[in-house]
Amino acid sequence: MSTASAAPPASGRATAPRPHRVLAVLGLAQLMVVLDTTIVNIALPSAQVDLGFSDGSRPWIITAYALAFAALLLLGGRLCDLFGRKPAFLIGAAGFAIASALGGIAPSFAVLVTARALQGVFAALLAPAILSLLNTTFTEPGERARAFGVFGAIGASGTVLGLLVGGSLTQFLDWRWTMFINVAFAAVVTLAGARLLTHTTDKGGSRLDLPGAALISAGLFALVHGFSNAESHSWASPSTWAPLAAGTVLITVFVRWQRRVADPLLPLGVLRDRDRAAAFSALLITGAGLFGVLLFLTYYLQINRGFSPVTTKLAFLPMIVAMMAVAQVSTTRLLPVLGAKKVLPAAFVVSGAGLVWLTGTTLTSGYWLDIMPPLVVIGAGLGAIVPPAMSLATQNVPAQDAGVASATVNVMQQVGGSIGTALLNTLAAGAATAHLAGRNPTDPAVQGQAALHSYTTAFAWAAALFFLGALVTAVLHRTRETPGDETEAPASAA
Repeated sequence: MSTASAAPPASGRATAPRPHRVLAVLGLAQLMVVLDTTIVNIALPSAQVDLGFSDGSRPWIITAYALAFAALLLLGGRLCDLFGRKPAFLIGAAGFAIASALGGIAPSFAVLVTARALQGVFAALLAPAILSLLNTTFTEPGERARAFGVFGAIGASGTVLGLLVGGSLTQFLDWRWTMFINVAFAAVVTLAGARLLTHTTDKGGSRLDLPGAALISAGLFALVHGFSNAESHSWASPSTWAPLAAGTVLITVFVRWQRRVADPLLPLGVLRDRDRAAAFSALLITGAGLFGVLLFLTYYLQINRGFSPVTTKLAFLPMIVAMMAVAQVSTTRLLPVLGAKKVLPAAFVVSGAGLVWLTGTTLTSGYWLDIMPPLVVIGAGLGAIVPPAMSLATQNVPAQDAGVASATVNVMQQVGGSIGTALLNTLAAGAATAHLAGRNPTDPAVQGQAALHSYTTAFAWAAALFFLGALVTAVLHRTRETPGDETEAPASAA
């Protein structure tokens, strides 16, 4: 039984529905955090016209959020463990609302970038609090499986929904509503969280590892910044390799420091478990490979097929529906019966096969027969990867480390997305250049084929990443574990 449902009834009312209300609050908060990774993307041209900033400045609206979020996640996770998940949740949600309101009324580019960075700061506190609350609230195997099925589906589909919501708000209202909508979300989750969540501190009395926090925050910042620069600079540019090198060194020093310090920011035992390492790897690879579907298929539908921004995002809905449907089945039925060693590799192969299917796309491909079916296949595979991996990555973690383990889940997804952005963009650009060699680059037909070749190349490499995920999870996962069989770690009331 979950700790939430075990709490004494208040005023004589039954407490059985309470975990489901908690799940609704946590799910809405997670949706808010995930939406903001992409919700402003389509709004950027409108914001640029309104505020008058340059094309070169435009990427900072996205990067400011990503850098602050990724850099501070582990610190945010440990703060959850030290000072309590409920305070972290409430402060994170309220701060996110204030930052979003600031972005909505931003009179200048500088204010908007500042607001986006502040959103990332508070998201880095909120996201680990959300997942650690889920992990410690839902401990009974069946209840946990259902909860992570819902939560994982939200996490996996939120990026696409962010694009759809952002496009709709920009088209029918104003770009500023991509900021203001978070105020409404945050108000609901803050008020509901204050009422439903219970304050606990599982690592009270421990000291915050400030040197470790500084090392990992700087290292993750440098790493994500380097991969972001690879989009607009060559890999040989100092703007790319210098931060990547610095990030690698800082993270290496951080790992060495964690072995020495009495109260480490990230206990290395969280990473040493083979099954947990496999789950973290699955999330990292999925973050990288999913980029190939979202970005390059968006380019194809809008540029080559003439879809509007909103229609393009609606085209991804079948993938989201498949993802959500399979998410419940994968966590409640497939994982308990077959185990992660069979489910995750098979799911990676399914999504990889869907991407291989997309490599056959032509300039005349129809949506209903040629695009939607592979999207459904990809979504089905993702629905059997993300929710189980999120559950397995946080399962059996001691309650005092739940926050930092949850933060590591988000770190893997953020770093994976950065790697996918840099790697697939580079490969796609190289493929387009190779296709144009020896041809007339001003010929529209040649340009169209070059673009198509870049997209299908990205799909092929994304498929390769998913097949790599199948291999990694098959090798790392042990055969013994299924969620219903393992001894549960002690968990505090959430």
